[in-house]
Amino acid sequence: MEDLKNVYISPLPDSPYVKPFRFNYTQNGKEKTWDLLEVHDSVAIVVFNVSRKVMVFVKQFRPAIYYNCISPEDRKKTTIDTTKYPASLGLALEMCAGIIDKNKTVEEIAKEEVLEECGYDVPLSKLHRITSYRSGVGVQGALQTFFYCEVTDDMKTEKGGGVDDELIEVIEKTIPEIEEMVNSPGPITSPPSCLFALMWFLHYKADKFRKTFGGHCAECKNGLLASKP
Repeated sequence: MEDLKNVYISPLPDSPYVKPFRFNYTQNGKEKTWDLLEVHDSVAIVVFNVSRKVMVFVKQFRPAIYYNCISPEDRKKTTIDTTKYPASLGLALEMCAGIIDKNKTVEEIAKEEVLEECGYDVPLSKLHRITSYRSGVGVQGALQTFFYCEVTDDMKTEKGGGVDDELIEVIEKTIPEIEEMVNSPGPITSPPSCLFALMWFLHYKADKFRKTFGGHCAECKNGLLASKP
C-alpha cells in the first residue's frame, strides 16, 4: 500500500466517476456561478464485531488527501518526490463504504461492500439502515446512506481487502480506542461521515458492549466520550 512511485498530475479526461461542470443561476437578482462535481451516491457501513468487541475499519490510500499534503510549488513539478511526500501522508481510516453504481438496492450494495472490503457475510436482515445525509456539500452534495451491522467471527467467510486493484487493510479498534480517536486534536485522516458514524455508535450502541472501565476510559462511563487530561 505504501509502495508509491511515479506520482504526477495531469488534466482530467472524461471520467465515469467524476464530472466537473459549472452551475449558473440568478439569486436575489444577481447572476452567480458555482463549480460542481457530479459523483455517484454511496453507502457507508459501521461494522462492529460482537465476538471480540471491536469496530472494523478499512485503511486505504486516498489520492485527494495525499495531494493536499503537497505544497503548491511541488505540485507544479514534473513528478512528485515520494521521499519528501511518502504514501503514508495519504492513508485514511474509514468506514466500509462504496459507490452506488449497480442496479441493486442500497442494502444489497452495502452487503456486498462489507463482504468485499471486510470479509463478513452479513444477511440483509442484519443490515440496519440508520440515516442518509449529503456529503461534500460545497462541490458535490451526493447522498450517502449509513448502515449499522453487528457481526461475529463465524461470519468472516472471506479475507476482505477489496476486489480487483483495490488495496485495503482491515483495521480493528476497541471502544476506548474509538473514543481516543474522536477526541484527538487532529488532524484526523478520516472523513466527517466516518466521525459522525463513530459518534452515533458511541452514543447509541457502545454502552451495551462496555463490561469494565479502566485506565484512561474510566471517566467515560457516565458520558459520551473520555475526557483528555
